[in-house]
Amino acid sequence: MLQRAASPSYKIRVGTATVGITLLLAASPPLSAAAAPSPGFTDRFAEVNGTRLHYLIGGKGSPVVLLHGFAETGHMWIPILPLLVQRHTVIVPDMRGAGQSAKPESGYDKKTMAVDIHDLTSSLGFDRVSIVGHDIGLMVAYAYAAQFPQATDRLVLMDAFLPGIGNWKDVWLMRDLWHFHFYGEVPLALVKGRERTYFEHFWNDFAADPKRSVPEADRQFYAQAYAQPGGMRAGFEYFRNFERDAQDFAQLGATRLTMPVLVLTGEKASGQFLIDQARLVATDVKGVVIAGSGHWLMEEAPSQVIPQLVAFIDESR
Repeated sequence: MLQRAASPSYKIRVGTATVGITLLLAASPPLSAAAAPSPGFTDRFAEVNGTRLHYLIGGKGSPVVLLHGFAETGHMWIPILPLLVQRHTVIVPDMRGAGQSAKPESGYDKKTMAVDIHDLTSSLGFDRVSIVGHDIGLMVAYAYAAQFPQATDRLVLMDAFLPGIGNWKDVWLMRDLWHFHFYGEVPLALVKGRERTYFEHFWNDFAADPKRSVPEADRQFYAQAYAQPGGMRAGFEYFRNFERDAQDFAQLGATRLTMPVLVLTGEKASGQFLIDQARLVATDVKGVVIAGSGHWLMEEAPSQVIPQLVAFIDESR
């Protein structure tokens, strides 16, 4: 995992303590360069479920897994790591198809991707974890909790939707979300060499304010990451599999989750929709709409989002 250099600082209240953190946002070296991991973390690779995952691990205590979404990698979680690592073992994978992980031809349905993560946590000796997911990562996090409820202590879902649950097609078929149906050879040819241009649509249009969205250095980092051979094809496969995910989630959702679930959504993005979906599949749901934020919760509203995440995860101790 490559570090970001210093940028904005925030005073964040966690429980009874006020913690100062600096959001690290500056340019990262090329992906091919040998880069030091975040302080207190080590870079590792694991062969799991027939693929190779890159991940960071650091800290001691109850385990927490952080799963990124599309147009990002595990790099997105850097701002919260110094707080979580104080009390937890923190595992930050690049999911199948992203970042430094392998980009196989298949396996992008969210049930399979969740098995990747479960095999990873099991290989590390953890039989029960808290799991956090943003965007595509929330779908994988849900599939993890639904398939392995006894291995899931707490679940956090952050701004997107659950295919196959409730009125999910109201989101899947929205005109403004055309990218859900944009995959195949022609889209790959159109985006090749223009990954940054394509991602600008997400980073700008899904933010409440594009100037407070994903910072410039991270945009360069993510565009380079997905420009690797197979990167965009893998990213498109996340979307291609939504119909299969819908079938899987409809079946999984018939058994409601009983572990505590936190849902964080952007006021200008998922809003109440994801919270309502979560209440269809889980019995213990706390829903929080982040005021003034769009989809990019960690980047747009860190002073609201990070305390919510840390407080909820700390309860797992």
